[in-house]
Amino acid sequence: MEELERDLEWAGLRPDEGPSSGGNFGPYIQSQRSHLYKEFVDRLIKSEAAYYCFCTEKRLDLLRKDALRNRQVPRYDNRCRSLEKKEIISKLNSGAEKCIRFKLVPSEPFNDLVYGTVQHEVQEVEGDPVIMKTDGWPTYHLANVVDDYLMNISHVIRGVEWLLSTNKHIMIYRALGYEPPTFVHLPLILNTDGTKLSKRQNDIAIHSMRSKGVFPRALLNFVIQAGGGFANNIDPNSSIEQLISEFDLRKLNTNSGKLPNDRLGEFNRLEITRQSKDENEVIALVNEIKSIVTRTFQDRFNFEDLDISDEHVKSILLWSLPRIHYLNDLVSKNMEFLWVRPNLKNIKTDLDPAILNMLESELVLIDFSKEKIQHLLKLFSKENNIVFRDLMGFLRMSLSGLKQGPGVAEMMEILGKASSLKRLKNVKKSLLSTN
Repeated sequence: MEELERDLEWAGLRPDEGPSSGGNFGPYIQSQRSHLYKEFVDRLIKSEAAYYCFCTEKRLDLLRKDALRNRQVPRYDNRCRSLEKKEIISKLNSGAEKCIRFKLVPSEPFNDLVYGTVQHEVQEVEGDPVIMKTDGWPTYHLANVVDDYLMNISHVIRGVEWLLSTNKHIMIYRALGYEPPTFVHLPLILNTDGTKLSKRQNDIAIHSMRSKGVFPRALLNFVIQAGGGFANNIDPNSSIEQLISEFDLRKLNTNSGKLPNDRLGEFNRLEITRQSKDENEVIALVNEIKSIVTRTFQDRFNFEDLDISDEHVKSILLWSLPRIHYLNDLVSKNMEFLWVRPNLKNIKTDLDPAILNMLESELVLIDFSKEKIQHLLKLFSKENNIVFRDLMGFLRMSLSGLKQGPGVAEMMEILGKASSLKRLKNVKKSLLSTN
């Protein structure tokens, strides 16, 4: 319960009332409402809409096995519904184990806001359902009716798997003398391959999303794209307030939605981009990046090696926006060069260290923009008769330890002049020591 509340809070979905926020219709924990369920069960017993069932688990198991043997759907045979009063009193006085079942009656059609008119004749396919178990706890069939009535619920919005039970619930409302609420059953959300989404899939658990670096707003918009209730052209950057104002039950349909897992990263990138343009929110992004970097590279991080001032981290963030989906991507193997010096053990070159001195001296003099760095490197390779591709490969390894990646000029621009030159000096030092 506490984890669910934390997840809702994280997502920006704050309950108007509930276990932690309170309200006028509590208690909000079912285990604290047992006296209420007992009161309603007693009313159903008294009006003879429900009855005590003394059938043992052994007998029920035999019924199940017999039905399966005859290729029938197992169902209770309503045996205890016809017990004489004298027999019931005798069994109650003897302390015999019992549950309480509701007497099914002919179903009445109801209008579901998504599925239209629904008529499911429960009596034809089921025996009388248990509404209170032998341990005194209610089943969902009773608890949802009691809770929703006492809490003045106007619309019950739940999964389609409960659609065929709704006729049963309406019978309980009628037996208690209450008008049922409006029912809205939602179609399933499926995995991309069409299989049913399961809460046991760890990768879709909220804690899994959070650890991956998914932002709440990105997750909400991602789910909305798989569901209904909105116009087709809804803005993926919509705020909670916008989503609330645009949601319309009439736009729900019966088609199951497939969760577009491959698009979650893109929704998250859009959210990072949106936050990066907000002068207040970008501060939090920068601080989070700092935290991720220092946590990831705490054993290797050299604070003197790279500028991690707010402005520099912000410039790295803006540069990386087309390249990342999650902030954690900034500490992936291909982005590691942004924060730690590369391992120089594998760097080999035929370049004379003196050439590197010349390159350093020229780099010191220019404005460190990608265009000017690129122009200088091309000119330098031509004037010194060095194959440009070989020079670029050497510089990329020297700066990042990567054989492939961003362009060298782009890499130098994002690292900054001081860090780039320091890394080249370290390479030169390493080459001299091995020669």
